[in-house]
Amino acid sequence: MSKGITRERTGFLLRELFMVLIENSDGIQAKEALAELANRVDLTDHERGEYKKGGQRFSKIVRFATVDAVKAGWMRKSKGIWSITEEGVQAFNQYPDSGAFYREAVRLYRQWKKSQLDEDQTDDVEEIDEPDTARITFEEAEEQALDEIKAYLENINPYSLQDLVAALLEAMGYHVSWISPQGKDGGLDILAWNDPLGTKPPRIKVQVKRRKDNIAVEELRSFLSLINEDDVGIFVTTGAFTKDAQDLARSQEKRKITLIDRQLLVDLWIEYNDNLEKDKRNLLPLKPIYFIAPE
Repeated sequence: MSKGITRERTGFLLRELFMVLIENSDGIQAKEALAELANRVDLTDHERGEYKKGGQRFSKIVRFATVDAVKAGWMRKSKGIWSITEEGVQAFNQYPDSGAFYREAVRLYRQWKKSQLDEDQTDDVEEIDEPDTARITFEEAEEQALDEIKAYLENINPYSLQDLVAALLEAMGYHVSWISPQGKDGGLDILAWNDPLGTKPPRIKVQVKRRKDNIAVEELRSFLSLINEDDVGIFVTTGAFTKDAQDLARSQEKRKITLIDRQLLVDLWIEYNDNLEKDKRNLLPLKPIYFIAPE
């Protein structure tokens, strides 16, 4: 436990964080969740302070507590997005006392840790240390990288974004026959096929949107009106899709539609990067950096 903060105080901060997560049931970026939490609570002088190696104590304290919560099965962390599980909601309701809430999270973390140890190590399970800084550093590094990619895509030239998506399709083995020039495009930005001459169905119709917010169901419905039964529609956005839009896409029986949000776009770009033409890799210039990740 960090000097200057009690288990009860840590539990209080964790419960307040869970309230933020409950209100954002689809998940929220870690940085936004921490900012919202900081706005809701009165930070102590100790929490407002900085560690000698850098970083505000408040952020580190909360991040340490979330490690216990994740291993307890109460939280999920994926690509910098934090969300609460059903078990987390149940625990929040079951343990209204902050100290009891955090003690249970720690108990479940220790239980998980014990399951990871070799049999000859289990005698020392009560001496398990608090989660070390390596995990927190890993999370913060990943979140910073994702934030920079997000900012890059949110500010990319819209026509460069079209070229980026077209280059990705070609790297995946599709044949792009048309990219919309500047001006009105009638709702279509890219046409592609499975073969070079465009003789093999389906015809692939792509709409590309540079957005910071979520694509709503009305926009998706408008795009679907352009998709025939023999077509495949792909909607690409640098933002995300509302739940209603996702449900509409899943419910299609005759018209085929695939949704690609920012994270999937980045994942595909990384997966097929080796297949990209060299001069097109700079449309989203990513460089991998490898280091030992925590468990």
